[in-house]
Amino acid sequence: MKTRVFIFNFLFASALVFGSVQGRPLLLSTARPRPDDAASFARWLVSQSSWGVLNTISSEWGGAPFGNVVSFSDGLPDKGKGVPYFYLTTLDPTASNALKDQRSSLTISEYSLGSCGKTDPENPTCAKITLIGKLEVVEGNSKDAEFARTALFTKHPEMKGWPKSHNFQVYKLDIENIFMINWFGGPKPLTVDQYLHAKMNKITATS
Repeated sequence: MKTRVFIFNFLFASALVFGSVQGRPLLLSTARPRPDDAASFARWLVSQSSWGVLNTISSEWGGAPFGNVVSFSDGLPDKGKGVPYFYLTTLDPTASNALKDQRSSLTISEYSLGSCGKTDPENPTCAKITLIGKLEVVEGNSKDAEFARTALFTKHPEMKGWPKSHNFQVYKLDIENIFMINWFGGPKPLTVDQYLHAKMNKITATS
């Protein structure tokens, strides 16, 4: 087990130096935490990611689960709070579903960061996390909404130009439970409080 951890960390560190994995650019700006540091690892994975699959309960299809690819941000680069914010319109099923049933979950894969190399996305060493909770509209003039818009527009500049006629609003996921696998041995035990209070270290070697 220790040998596998060493090899994986060596390959990951090499990828940071060269800046890409299998032709895909690495998007990382902070160091990948140790897999056994579950809280820091979870925060790292969320902060470094820019999109995931947001799952809601479909009102149109009789309560069936509906997954949708969405962009998100948890804050400014390396200053994320761990809470995912979204910019959604009710012209899309995700937002309209959430207004009728807030139960939601956001699933993120480390594979999208380019740091899994040739490892299959389903392999336990290529981390995955699902944040489960309630998808809520953020009040338009609140400090929370101001923070969210700055976070979203910084990570996703295109959002600023999205049609005003579509009435995009800021939403956030109020996290209630966390499921994460980032190594062998099943999901890591991790509370929401541990996740929200975890700290991340800045990267020391970049391309």
